[in-house]
Amino acid sequence: MSECNHDCSNCSKSCSSRENKESLLVPQNEASDIKKVIGVVSGKGGVGKSMVTSLLACAMNRAGKKTALLDADITGPSIPKMFGLHERAVADETYMYPAETTGGIKVMSLNLLVENETDPVIWRGPVIAGLIQQFWKDVKWGNVDYMFIDMPPGTGDVPLTVFQSIKLDGIIIAATPQELVSMIVSKAVNMAKMMNVPIVGVVENMSYLKCPHCGEPIEIFGKSHTAEAAAQNKLPLLDRIPLDPTLASLSDAGKIEQADSTVLENTVKTILTI
Repeated sequence: MSECNHDCSNCSKSCSSRENKESLLVPQNEASDIKKVIGVVSGKGGVGKSMVTSLLACAMNRAGKKTALLDADITGPSIPKMFGLHERAVADETYMYPAETTGGIKVMSLNLLVENETDPVIWRGPVIAGLIQQFWKDVKWGNVDYMFIDMPPGTGDVPLTVFQSIKLDGIIIAATPQELVSMIVSKAVNMAKMMNVPIVGVVENMSYLKCPHCGEPIEIFGKSHTAEAAAQNKLPLLDRIPLDPTLASLSDAGKIEQADSTVLENTVKTILTI
């Protein structure tokens, strides 16, 4: 028997290499009609991925689109606090129901289910992966134009579950200006390519601090390398989000919907073309 080279174009045998790559996708439930799903990913933690996800959801909601936010960062669920959501999500015999922000964004997160939102999540990967699938198939999302998924950081088991279980229309890669960004972006790009998920582009967070006196940008982390990393991977650098004390204060106060989301204007315009 000749060794398989995983090229099925000239082979008629039935084997695992010929399986439909979408066979693991979990379908939406009958009570949900989600048109587009955009994941926000990063090659490592600490780049402000949840901030990027929240601002994108706010911007899309302001654009008049019915918007939802699935918090798949199970071990670090910060989305509810940023939107001022502290009540428990409810469920019946058929579905779980998402919470809704002041502006009408539908949200589901582990912190809406636990009794104490500060309790640590000490779960194995398969349990976390199973919960993410439940958020997708057991929540009554209703009519949604754009769903944004705050993905877990890195390229491990849990992000893999999202890529395999949910049909993503594209991903946004969140990064910061440091020189390490080249490796971080490449990790996320390579994983997306391996999973055949389209990449919309890169968003740089914590890009600069605007001087309160003269308005000139101050590059806190030194010269940005994000544009270079994006170009190396043949991706557009869509937007740069500055360090903004007001943004941090609004997030801490649960009022992220009051923040200036126009900093992601180009990203939103690009997503609307998908």
